[in-house]
Amino acid sequence: MRTISSWGRLSAFPHQLIALNDPARIASLLRDSPKPGIAYGMGRSYGDVCLNPEGVLWLTTGLDHFIAFDESTGRLTCEAGVLLRDIQRLTIPHGWILPVTPGTQLVTVGGAIANDVHGKSHHVSGSFGDHIERIRLMRTDGEIIECGPHSRPDWFAATVGGLGLTGVIVEAEIQLRRVAGPWLDTETLPFADLDEFFRLTDDSETAWEHTVAWIDCISGGMGGKAGRGIFMRGNHADVGQRPEPKARQRTMPFTPPLSLVNRLSLRPFNITYYNLKKWRAGRAILHYEPFFYPLDNLQEWNRMYGSRGFFQYQSVVPREVGQDATQAMLREIARSGDGSFLAVLKTFGNRQPPGMLSFPQPGVTLALDFPNHGDKTHRLFARLDAIVRAAKGRLYPAKDARMSRALFAAGYPRLPEFLNYRDAGISSELSRRLIEN
Repeated sequence: MRTISSWGRLSAFPHQLIALNDPARIASLLRDSPKPGIAYGMGRSYGDVCLNPEGVLWLTTGLDHFIAFDESTGRLTCEAGVLLRDIQRLTIPHGWILPVTPGTQLVTVGGAIANDVHGKSHHVSGSFGDHIERIRLMRTDGEIIECGPHSRPDWFAATVGGLGLTGVIVEAEIQLRRVAGPWLDTETLPFADLDEFFRLTDDSETAWEHTVAWIDCISGGMGGKAGRGIFMRGNHADVGQRPEPKARQRTMPFTPPLSLVNRLSLRPFNITYYNLKKWRAGRAILHYEPFFYPLDNLQEWNRMYGSRGFFQYQSVVPREVGQDATQAMLREIARSGDGSFLAVLKTFGNRQPPGMLSFPQPGVTLALDFPNHGDKTHRLFARLDAIVRAAKGRLYPAKDARMSRALFAAGYPRLPEFLNYRDAGISSELSRRLIEN
């Protein structure tokens, strides 16, 4: 038994760990598991989707082998514990990159599929599951299911975004995207309010592959204009050979007793960050790692929220009500005095998700971190939940640790269909909270 926490560090409970290192032994290890379990990769989910207190975690990071890579087609086959970082470092020198990655590349392929992660390019490339050609799924009764968008597509749709509940993903085949190298042509643009953000988004969608915005979540709290921020966009570029930036990895050295993100620090940080980025606005050639994964250079940054941990609240609401709903959420956050300098606003393209429980849907998504202040934080979330539900939106289970069953069921109308594909030998804290009787 070992105490395990997720990235939000909201709880720490003992788990029984079983390493899945040898593909030939996975079936027997799952079948003989003393209790129901859940696959566990890097533990970068924020809430309880990867936790199973007092139960079993099947560790997948030992399944880290590349199986095949076709340089002519960009088709990669690998085990589920391979990190997205290691795929990029293997394939980019050969002219291929993952079409979709989240804000960290320190996640496993299996975790990226199970949570159907998204990135800055949804309007062009969709989500991670849109680029999976085949999944090998191991059920706890020993059945092996090979599925993909054109082979057993029902099992594929249940497993992509299926929160690890249909079986253990042990292998995947991925279609990569052709690129000239590791560089992007980028542009940084300040915006004053949500009107300007949506104009920039609409103007960028046809010409720019990657778009995202940092938003000052408390800018309207003292009579100022709500919704100002920094818009960033980028395209892969052929700029020839350039020296790659040296990695400057740092580690948050300790966990403070109280959150470093608080009323005293948040406003001056946001003002400073906004003005600094505004001063540096314009075009630049950037390496893909600092553009896509700026926080990966600060290891264990989650410690900055203190010993009580933090929540991330990520919602998506339909585009036709997106501006009003986003404005309403920002007003509630500004009134509360809580919030984060890690606040991200972007849009999802008009495309259907590949999975029954995939989070992305056409619309506007807002993601913010909140220090855990107990009941005060939960009261804020209740107000945000009401806005999301009225807008017919939903929350992201990979980031969640507290949404209600009613909100989950309302946001994911294919849940009853998904339940037909559940593996009876798999359970998680999230599944018990939101799904199981």
